[in-house]
Amino acid sequence: MKNMILTLMAVAALGLAGCQTTGGQKQTWGTGLGALAGGLAGSQVGSGSGRLWATGAGVLLGGLLGSEIGASLDKADMAYAQQAQNSAMTSKVGETITWNNPQSGNSGTYTATRDGYSDSNRYCREYQQTINVGGRKETGYGTACQKPNGDWEIIN
Repeated sequence: MKNMILTLMAVAALGLAGCQTTGGQKQTWGTGLGALAGGLAGSQVGSGSGRLWATGAGVLLGGLLGSEIGASLDKADMAYAQQAQNSAMTSKVGETITWNNPQSGNSGTYTATRDGYSDSNRYCREYQQTINVGGRKETGYGTACQKPNGDWEIIN
């Protein structure tokens, strides 16, 4: 069942990305990554056929949100956001790290909200992020765990 859900998410992400005709590569990637993240989040809700519906809804909503963000964020925005996210993973819990691209006017924040250890004994942090694009603010939540080499991996 889990493999079927993952296959469904991959097909939906590719399908949504394939429908993309304007906005370029960043919108295509935003759509695909948003669909994948939405599907993963949806797969954690409910059980049985309810979980399958939640996964499908997560794929669609994540794809739409990812497409919108991807259409507006450029490489410089992504670099600023990545730097802020890396800083948030090593700052005090509760400290908000901001980023701003003066060229595009886009901005955002990352705040580590809680830390602890996973079942596999990896150090992890939950975080909240905001992205301000063209006057619209989007908020998201996630968890990142540290890999043995010290890099951070977003796990949901």
